[in-house]
This record gives sequence, C-alpha cells and structure tokens, in this order.
Amino acid sequence: MLEQVKKNDTDYETVQEILTDYELIIDSYEQVRERPGHNKEQEKYYSGKACKHTFKTQMAILPNSRDIVDVVAGEPGPKHDITLFRENRDNFHPKQRFKGDLAYQGEDLIDTPIKKPKNGKLTVEQKQQNKKFSSKRVLVEHRIRSVKIFRVVQERFRLKPQKYEQVILTVCGLVRLRIKALILPNVINLSASG
Repeated sequence: MLEQVKKNDTDYETVQEILTDYELIIDSYEQVRERPGHNKEQEKYYSGKACKHTFKTQMAILPNSRDIVDVVAGEPGPKHDITLFRENRDNFHPKQRFKGDLAYQGEDLIDTPIKKPKNGKLTVEQKQQNKKFSSKRVLVEHRIRSVKIFRVVQERFRLKPQKYEQVILTVCGLVRLRIKALILPNVINLSASG
C-alpha cells in the first residue's frame, strides 16, 4: 500500500496518518537463494538458522489482514528481524504501533508476547494473554502463506539476486489484487477535499 502512494507526497503522508489508527502486524521470513560466488557475499547471506544462503523479507499488514501495508525484500538472511525493522522504520509515522513476535522484543513501538523468564515458568494468566495475542498476530502468517503460494517465493530463488525485490513486490501486488485490497477510502476523500 505504501509503495502505491509513495509517488504523491500528500497521499503518502495521509496514508501514514490513517495507519496510526491501526496496530499493524509485522513479521519476516527467509527464502533460500542460490549460493553466491564470492566469499564475502557468501558470508553475508549465510543464515545459521536455515543452514543455507537466504534472502529475508519483512511484511507489515493491517490487523484484519485485508491489505499488505509494507514489504521490505532482498535483505541478507542472517539480519535480525528487529534490525531490519529499525532500518526501515522511516516508512511509517513516528507514532505508528505494531504487533510482532519475540524476535521484535526490545522495540518500544512493537507489542510482543510475554517471554518466559530464565529458569522460570509463565503463569496461567500470562499463557492466556500470549494465546490471545497470538490469535491476533497469526494473521500475518496467513498473509505470508498467501504470498508463498507462488513457486517463485516458495522454492529456491534461481533468478538474478538483483531481481529479488522486484519479484517479491510483484507477487505481493498479485496477492493484493487477489484479496481485493484497495487504497483506504479515507485517502481518496481527504485528497479530494484538500
């Protein structure tokens, strides 16, 4: 959505302002890529978590899962989720709130589930809060799944690495078309009156 209105500054600022009414859900995933030829690039893209060379993509969606708000694609796989978020924080309004998983713990603007204390246990109430929190946050997982239906996102990325971001944004555009996502109606009303 932000990419769609980025060319017009007034619409971009208006959409950012409207989005502050929502608590966006944010998450990221890794996709296996071809092994780079240069040693430094191999080190940069090697993910110990996946034990392969990967690209990382971060996605922010509306709380009702009706639209993909922002996508950051083509980052090195080992880059931590919170680092990726902090590097691209300027895409949103400074007051924007988010929901994320434990990978985003430590960021003031992102609500995360309660982490189990070291050598301790969560209370029954804390477990219930985490379950309620996860039931709302799981929508981003469903939206990532709808993107991963496309084989180019699901399997090893075999095209030129420079094309990765373009391919992911195209797939996200197709998903937005499939779910019938449009620009928020308030943006059109505000731009017409302003």
